[in-house]
Amino acid sequence: MSDAEIEKMRQEAEANADEDNKKKEEIETLNKADGMIFQTEKQMKEFGDKIPEDKKQPIEEALAELKTAHEAKDVDAVGPALEKLESVFQAASQDMYAQPEGGVRDKIQMHKLEAHADGAEEVTDVDFEEVEEEAK
Repeated sequence: MSDAEIEKMRQEAEANADEDNKKKEEIETLNKADGMIFQTEKQMKEFGDKIPEDKKQPIEEALAELKTAHEAKDVDAVGPALEKLESVFQAASQDMYAQPEGGVRDKIQMHKLEAHADGAEEVTDVDFEEVEEEAK
């Protein structure tokens, strides 16, 4: 490649950097929304019976709002819907946490939910099996 071709490619990359960053942010927002939808649905299935009815309805409404914005890929609507869902779910999780404990698993699930709402990395439970190798 000639120096002129390299310089032209560098200028094109610089010119497109803002658009690339904007697209990256949009994708990250949609991915965060997708993860929050999944986590919320999972938590509602596992702990829905422990959430007071006055807290459950706002969660379901905020979840529906986020799903609609996510499906439409409306990034401008996803942001506020995501914040709303995080807020109402966190309020419900505080109520659930204040209830008598249902065991260690409930505590772990609540910590994961709170960490996810705070934007921390997602924690995944995995099953494993310890295998002993035979001596040869």
